Amino acid sequence: MPENKKNTISKIIELNEDLIRNNDMLAAQNKEIFENYNIKSFDIVGAIGAGKTALLEQIAKELSSTYRVLVINGDVATRVDADRIENVGAKAIQINTGRECALNSYHISQVIKNIDLSKYDVVFIENVGNLICPSDFILGVSKRVVVVSITEGPWVIEKHPLLFKMSDIAVINKIDLLDVIDVDLNVMINDAKEINPNLKIFTTSCKTGENVEQLIQALLE
Repeated sequence: MPENKKNTISKIIELNEDLIRNNDMLAAQNKEIFENYNIKSFDIVGAIGAGKTALLEQIAKELSSTYRVLVINGDVATRVDADRIENVGAKAIQINTGRECALNSYHISQVIKNIDLSKYDVVFIENVGNLICPSDFILGVSKRVVVVSITEGPWVIEKHPLLFKMSDIAVINKIDLLDVIDVDLNVMINDAKEINPNLKIFTTSCKTGENVEQLIQALLE
């Protein structure tokens, strides 16, 4: 390999390592700020169509009667998700990332330094729809929740082990479709447990509300 090409690759690796190192440092600051305000904070990750926003609609609607809830919605474009959240009574802030495929701790730091955190008890961060990029960037939250759905196929968990290793709670969503989708739910659950034995796993349906209440209780523990 030519020397100049080796140098270029080396610089790229160094830049990536610096980016992740700086992100982790800023994430630690974010976490400290949330904790200083006694805020429970959650990073919700999952692919497009897994049902993250639908779950957050139900969670925000349930919690807003008791807690002051803020939802930070990450998406490449539009504020569709933020509008949906605000329609159920919670405060929402939309972050549009453009070409970036995940939120990072800098995005979150910019939000929290420009709002009055004393107004909130719970903060949910809905990450950009993606099961790969968010694994590179922790945000500085209390817990990470990974959401998949049975419509993504029986191997979705096995194919994306890193996010499951890095998460505290796993949600397998859209179980109301089990009669029409050819997946074995127990296999998916076992795949998640093999990757991370410490995961709390919930099987949910936003259509019927099944097990959503149990998920909410686990979030607030």
